[in-house]
Amino acid sequence: MIKKLCLQTWSVRDHMQDAKSVKESFEKLKAMGYDQIQTADERIPYPEFAKLAKEADIEIVGTHYSFEKMENDIEGAIEEHKLMGTTNMGVGGWGFQTEADVYDFIERANKIADRISKEGMKFTYHNHYHEFRKFGGKTIMEILAEGLDKDKTSFVLDTYWVQYSGGDSIEWIKKLAGRIDILHLKDMMVDKDCKIVSTEIGNGNMNFNGIIKTAEETGVKYFCVEQESYDGRDSLECVKDSSEYLHKYYM
Repeated sequence: MIKKLCLQTWSVRDHMQDAKSVKESFEKLKAMGYDQIQTADERIPYPEFAKLAKEADIEIVGTHYSFEKMENDIEGAIEEHKLMGTTNMGVGGWGFQTEADVYDFIERANKIADRISKEGMKFTYHNHYHEFRKFGGKTIMEILAEGLDKDKTSFVLDTYWVQYSGGDSIEWIKKLAGRIDILHLKDMMVDKDCKIVSTEIGNGNMNFNGIIKTAEETGVKYFCVEQESYDGRDSLECVKDSSEYLHKYYM
C-alpha cells in the first residue's frame, strides 16, 4: 500500500503563481491528503517556496530543475536542494533530436551526478513519449538506461507517457527496478473527440493495480500524481479526485 501521496506541482501550476497562491494551494493539498510534492516551474524563489512547504508540513521529494544551472552553478544548485530537503535533483525531460544528442546528454548528466553524489544526491530524469524513438534499433529510453550511471542517477518514470508511446509501464518499472525513486501516476482516457488525454486517477484506462503492485515490489519510494489536462474543470478539484481514489483503493 502507498504510505504517503505525492503531487507533481505542474498539475496545479495555475494555482501557484505567487507566494500567496502557493501558500493557499499547499494548505489545500495537505487537506486533500498530499504529504509530498515534486517541484516544477516554480514562480517564486526556492527559499520562499521551501519555507511555505515546510509550514504546510509538505515534504519536497524531488525537483524538475534547470539543467543550465546544474552545469554552470552546481554548488548553488546543491545548496538550493539542501534547503528544500531533497536528494533528487533532476530535469523534466530533454529535446533529443539526434543519436549524438542522447550520448552528449548522458555524458553531461553523469558529470553532474558524479558531483552531487558526494552530497548524497542523485540526478533524476523524467521521460515523455519521444524517448521511445529508436536509433540503431534501440529506443532513447534504452540508451539512457544503459548510459546513465546506475548508482548516481535515477528515473522519474512517467507511466502515462510510457503507455502513450506504445510501451508497457509495468515492464519498464521492472526494467528499471531499483532505479526509480519517484513514479508518476497519471491516468489516460479517450475524450469525446477521440483524443488521448490525461485525466483524474481512476477515470481512465491505466492498469494501476499492476503498476502500483510492481512499483512496490521494485522499491519505488514516492508515488507522485500528475495531471496535464482538465476538460474545463478546476485543477485543484481534479487532483482532489485523484487523491480520494488512491486513498480509497491503495492507501
